[in-house]
Formats: sequence, C-alpha cells, structure tokens
Amino acid sequence: MKNYKIVLLKGDGIGPEIVTQAVKVLNRAADKFGFQIAYDEAFLGGSAIDATGVPLPQETIDKCKAADSTLLGAVGGPKWDQRPGDSRPEAGLLGIRGALGLFANLRPAVIFEQLREASPLKAEIIGDNLDIMVVRELTGGIYFGERGHKTVNGFDAAYDTEMYSVPEIERIARVGFDMAEKRGGKLCSVDKANVLESSRLWRATVARIGKEEYPNIESTNLYVDNCAMQLVRNPKQFDVIVTSNIFGDILSDEASMISGSIGMLPSASLGTGKAGLYEPVHGSAPDIAGTGMANPLATILSAAMMLRYSLDQPEAAKAIEDAVAAVLTTARTVDIYTDGMRKVTCEEMGDLVCKLL
Repeated sequence: MKNYKIVLLKGDGIGPEIVTQAVKVLNRAADKFGFQIAYDEAFLGGSAIDATGVPLPQETIDKCKAADSTLLGAVGGPKWDQRPGDSRPEAGLLGIRGALGLFANLRPAVIFEQLREASPLKAEIIGDNLDIMVVRELTGGIYFGERGHKTVNGFDAAYDTEMYSVPEIERIARVGFDMAEKRGGKLCSVDKANVLESSRLWRATVARIGKEEYPNIESTNLYVDNCAMQLVRNPKQFDVIVTSNIFGDILSDEASMISGSIGMLPSASLGTGKAGLYEPVHGSAPDIAGTGMANPLATILSAAMMLRYSLDQPEAAKAIEDAVAAVLTTARTVDIYTDGMRKVTCEEMGDLVCKLL
C-alpha cells in the first residue's frame, strides 16, 4: 500500500472550510483505491501573520519541502490589507511558490455539462465541449522583477520590471508542449512581441523549442490582447495556452469565467519534481466565511489534480471528477444554484461527493 504525506495550508477566510471538505474526499478516495495519506498542517498568509508575525514562516517551507505535495485553501482578507506589500498574506503565496521552485501553473477551464447554462457565453460559441488548459509561468516576469520608487520631475514614481531568461522560457515551454501532447496536440503561445523585448525573446524561444523538440505539435502565437478577445469570441480554438506570469494571471481568470463559476476551477503549481502546490482559483471570500455558503468543489477538484500529477493515482483522480459531475445533476451550493436543484452547504457538498465516490 502506497503512503503519501500531504501538507495542508488552510489559509484564511473560507480556506479552512473548503480544505476540510477536500480532505474528506481524499480520505474516501484513499479507502476506495487502496492508498494511505498522512496530513500535516502549516501556516500561510494572514493566519501565519497572526500566529508568527510573517506571511511565510520557515517552518512552513520546511514542511512543504519534506512532503509529497501541498494542498492550499486561500489567503488574504481586509484584516491585513493595510500592511506593506512584502508583508501582506499574498506575499506568502508568492514566497512559497518560489521556495518550492514551482514555476508552472496549470489552470484548466472546463465547462461541466451540468453547468452549461451558467456560462456567460452563448451555447453556439461554447459548442459541444470546452476544455482549455492555461499554462502560466509562475516564478519570473514582472511579479519577481526589480521594483521600487524614485522621484521623476519632482513627483513620486514607481516601477516594476519584466524580465525573462532563455532557460526560464524553455522550461515553461516544455511544460506547455508536454501538456499539448497529452491533450489535443495544439499549443498557443501568448505574448506582446510587438511591444515588449521580453516577449520577443519569449516568442523566439518557444518557437525554437517547438521546432526542435515537438515537431508534431501545432504551435501558434497570439498577442495577449487578441487572445483575450478570442477567448470570448471563439474559445473552441484553444487547447493549451502557454504564457508569462502576468498575462497568465489575467487570461486564466478570464478563461475561468467562461466556465460559469470561478468556484468550480482548480489549479496546480508544479516544478521539476513530482511535488506540487494545489489550490482553488478563487480567493478567500472572507465575507462568507463560517456561513456554510462556500463552494468546496474547486478545492476538491484541486485534490483530484494532486492525485493525477503528484501522487500517481489517476484512477482516483478520475473518480473524484466523475463524482463532482454527478453531484451537479441534483445539488448545488449557492454560487451555482438554479431552480429545481437541492441547495446545499459546503459540508453537505463534501458529503455528497464522498457518497458518490
């Protein structure tokens, strides 16, 4: 029997509630498919600030490095909004990605058949199926570049620097191409090469990797503004999108809303090894924390991604995804509720997924 160690970073707001439900589902999957999971907990974000004074304690980094994988709830909230940027909860999230070397963020945008009516796009635009994977570079670019303040013509000015090296681009390009090989065989690289020097290097490097290492993959390029338009005009044209940190941050949020609810979308952050960080796309929603209104499905689906990409349990991952699809035929949390369905709480949704497993 295989044994795995998972660190839980429950975080802030609704984080503890949704992680609790995901753990319940993971335990049910472990029983069904014959493996064991041991859990450890650590602080990240606002909860870490309250407990230790910093958003990312060294103890959290050490625990995550020693584990097979990490499951995160969400971080942030108005309680900590007035803190300086490098000591806000979000700094802990950026920090743990960097500390674990997680350079590739996978964000699938999938429309469940049961939620087609929730998409803001017309049925004829969506077509029979919509399944897009956004591969976002996660540890470089403008979020990690040189930044600061200076005086220009007597006025305060601020700057953030976008920079990418060839090795950084090569490794994320390979993740995108590898993903395309396992999916529909198409990759679209998104940049702003008509304006930015970093994007010109990005485009040239991705093109070279495609030509030399992945000649079987259909590779195209789009400027980021055109890609944003095409996602709502004709999303069916996309299979895998690979792009930079800031462009991926924006485009993956846009793609997520095509699916109808940000409360349904998981994500995975991966490095060179098997271990990764898995989290829902949505935020900490402190306004509904403790009310039972939170939707745990994105976190449950993130746990399924963990089983697939880090723990080598693809059958268990598929079973969880199938259970989520099945539960949506009869029950919904408030964010995706429609007439005729059973309205359930966060905990009840977790119980129903476990039952269908």
